[in-house]
Amino acid sequence: MANVQGPVRGLVAPRESGEGAPARAAPPSAARPPGQPVTGARHICAALAALIESARREVLTFDDPAVGLRRPVPEPFPELAGACVRTASERVRTVRQVLPRQALARLTALDPGSVARLPGRARLTEGIPFKMVLVDRSVAAIPLDLEVLHNGLLLVRDPVVVHALVRAHHAWWEAGEDVGAVRQQGAALPPRLRPVLDALLAGLTDETAAARLGISARTYSRRVGELLNALGTTSRFRAGAEAARRGWL
Repeated sequence: MANVQGPVRGLVAPRESGEGAPARAAPPSAARPPGQPVTGARHICAALAALIESARREVLTFDDPAVGLRRPVPEPFPELAGACVRTASERVRTVRQVLPRQALARLTALDPGSVARLPGRARLTEGIPFKMVLVDRSVAAIPLDLEVLHNGLLLVRDPVVVHALVRAHHAWWEAGEDVGAVRQQGAALPPRLRPVLDALLAGLTDETAAARLGISARTYSRRVGELLNALGTTSRFRAGAEAARRGWL
C-alpha cells in the first residue's frame, strides 16, 4: 500500500480490530430490479413453465380465457396460461382464479363443459385489472401490455410489489361470485323464458315480441314478469345485467 497516496489511502487501508486483525467490510447489497422483462415466444413459454413448476403452496390468477376469441393470438398462447394453472392445481393446495363475467358467458356458449374444467376455485367479477399469475406470494408474471402474454411478460419478485398484487387479488376475490353458484343460477332459467330474455335484450316491444314468439301479448307480459322474478329485479332495464351476472348470456 506504499504507493497509495493522500486521502485514497485512507479509504482502502484496512482498519485494525480490537484483536489486531483487519476488519472485513460487508459486501454492498445488490439492488433488486423491480422486474425482469421476458420477450420472445420460446422464452415466455419457458418462464411460465418454470414459474408454475416452482409453485408449492398457492397460485393466484387474474385471467380472461376468452381473450383469444376477441383478437388473433398466436399458438400456443391461447392455452398456455390455462394449461400451466391446470398443471399446478394437480399438486398445489390453493389455486384461486378471478375471471371476468363476460368471459364465462363466451366460453359457455362455445363449450358448455369448459366451466366445469376450470382448475381450482374460480370467482367472477365485472372485470379484471390485468392478467396475472402469482406463485407462493413471492413472484408474479404480468403481461407487458397487461392483457396478452405473447407480447412479453414481466417477472416481479420485489416483495413490496408482490404484496400489493396479493392484496389486489384478495380484494377482487372478495368482491367476486363463485362460479359454482353462477352455474346453479344459470341452470335455473326455464327454457321457455330464454326467448323472452332474448326479446328483452333485443329491445323489442311487447307486441312485436309476442308476435314473433307466436303467443298473445298477455302471455308474453306474464312471462316477462316470471323472468324478472327469476332475475330478482323489477326493472326491464336491469334484466340484461342480472342475466349476465348469472351467466345466462
